[in-house]
Amino acid sequence: MTKRGWSLFLAMCLIWGLPYLFIRIAVDHVSPAGLVFLRTALAALVLLPLALVRREVAPVLARWRPLTLFAVIEIMIPWVLLGHAEQRISSSLAGLLVAAVPLFGALAFLVTSHAERFTAAQTGGLALGFAGVACLVGLDIGHIDVLAVVEMLGVAVCYATGPLILARWFADLSGLGVMACALTLTAVVYSPFGVMDPPTDLPAEAWLSVVVLALVCTALAFVIFLDLIKVAGPTRSTIITYVNPAVAILLGVLLLDERLTTGMLVGFPLILVGCAVAAGGRPAAVASTEPAAECAVVPGPDPA
Repeated sequence: MTKRGWSLFLAMCLIWGLPYLFIRIAVDHVSPAGLVFLRTALAALVLLPLALVRREVAPVLARWRPLTLFAVIEIMIPWVLLGHAEQRISSSLAGLLVAAVPLFGALAFLVTSHAERFTAAQTGGLALGFAGVACLVGLDIGHIDVLAVVEMLGVAVCYATGPLILARWFADLSGLGVMACALTLTAVVYSPFGVMDPPTDLPAEAWLSVVVLALVCTALAFVIFLDLIKVAGPTRSTIITYVNPAVAILLGVLLLDERLTTGMLVGFPLILVGCAVAAGGRPAAVASTEPAAECAVVPGPDPA
């Protein structure tokens, strides 16, 4: 990979490890639904004009039914669940639980029209990955909110389902156009929360978190990821999925003084290895652990 490719790769590893930290900060001051509105509205202000200039909006809007389904599954539901869960669990744990996306994606792949038989190794990878999730939760069960964990697993299921919608209805269209339209639709749906609870008294750290989530983790990240695919190829680009949770842990521990628990130390390596083994050798649509920012459909071994 070229120096430019490595630069883009490292940037994406960091950018998609950031959301959990800033969501954790933001939801101390903004409701989860209000945060979804602010994040999607700001990101749409950046991406929608770009998509309009490139004439990539009209073809997406012509498929408004699957677009609506995609926006609901990929953004509207999981982002609210994620914000609500992070009001009660650490950003580190949230990032690790979202790392289960590739496991749910591997299972979802079995029910698609491209389904193929799993090898014994891939089946073992699935079992190992889910064992990691069990360790992540089970070893710390007395110290975590069970409802928040269930919400995070719901996020993982949504993130694993979104790329299947993309692969079926939008494989021939621009990922930028799809994302711009989905973000705009979500902002419109959640606009009442912005009106009923306007962000007038937010501290500087909350505004900083919202801006970083919208402009860096969503708008900028999506543009960089598309560039990374062009430079490094789709297969190598998906490797960032395995790095993001580690970045989330590091940031949570260093900046928010979150505790590194036994469940994390035991569960994360199992999830990581299980995902890598279970995803081996299958073509599919890519979904990262911050999928709302990168929903381009590309071939290659799929970590989600």
